Amino acid sequence: MRLLLVEDNLELAGWLAKILRQDNYVVDVFHDGEEADHALAVAAYDLVILDLTLPKINGMQLLRRIRSRKDTVPVIILTANASLDGRVAGLDEGADDYLAKPFDIAELEARIRVQLRRSARRPDPVISCGALAFDTNTRLFALSGTPLALTPREHAVLEMLLMKSGQTVSKAQLSQSIFGLDDLADPSAIEIYVHRVRKKLEGSDVRIVTLRGLGYLLQHDAH
Repeated sequence: MRLLLVEDNLELAGWLAKILRQDNYVVDVFHDGEEADHALAVAAYDLVILDLTLPKINGMQLLRRIRSRKDTVPVIILTANASLDGRVAGLDEGADDYLAKPFDIAELEARIRVQLRRSARRPDPVISCGALAFDTNTRLFALSGTPLALTPREHAVLEMLLMKSGQTVSKAQLSQSIFGLDDLADPSAIEIYVHRVRKKLEGSDVRIVTLRGLGYLLQHDAH
């Protein structure tokens, strides 16, 4: 899952990005509204975390731009303005949730999980494909009940394939989901990560099928 964090407080932005990356999210960070708006125009995000007091264009203006493009990406607003009027204004402009500063990181993590489940229309926090299970609350994979050790990018590859289980996922889609805007995205790296994940699924009923010229497909063998 790829998140966009827009926060002008450098210390807070760095702290949040570090924790969210530890949760196995891919996170792009921007400190002003114009840069974030450009990022949203060139990349696909699963969720936006948006501060309101931003330079160049503020968070509310950015939110209006997002919704004016008919972009339905979930948006969680972070702000020091905890007034009822402020919350109502943000929600009326199209925000999906609102969190007042200071906040507990565990609450933000929980709200992110809720919004991602809601946008994926998956009420059950556990997503499965054969013996493979992914708990969206803990953000951990298990294979036949045994925790599956994955690097962050292996995790991102498998999560993307599982979310679209039974559907073809192109290399371009995988690249979008595992590389941030600051990463040097080598197309051949996708093949390496897929190969590594395949090795970790060996011996189970779950496999990654290569569809030449199209991409990859996660499926399980029916018994």
